[in-house]
Amino acid sequence: MNKNLNINIFQIIYKPVITDKTTKLLEKNQYCFKVNHKFNKIDIKNAIEHFFNVKVININTYHEPRKKRKVGRFSGYKKHVKKAIVTLSADSKINLFSEQ
Repeated sequence: MNKNLNINIFQIIYKPVITDKTTKLLEKNQYCFKVNHKFNKIDIKNAIEHFFNVKVININTYHEPRKKRKVGRFSGYKKHVKKAIVTLSADSKINLFSEQ
């Protein structure tokens, strides 16, 4: 992470993305997260390695297109987010679902 700024990890990583497509990626040891669009791959990698205590091999990022929303007569856009698909090493795992 940037050494000049005191940044909280939750300012970088918003939440995991759980869809049919991303649950299929779990078999390849890949996880998908919504992240802040202002941070780069190195910041995302450091945040995930620090927070989950895992080894990250690769990160692919892409910007979601902003969706238009209307509130009353005013139109605007949803928040700008970026998605990051994180590939972990074979011995690393993130427990997104509680196993009971």
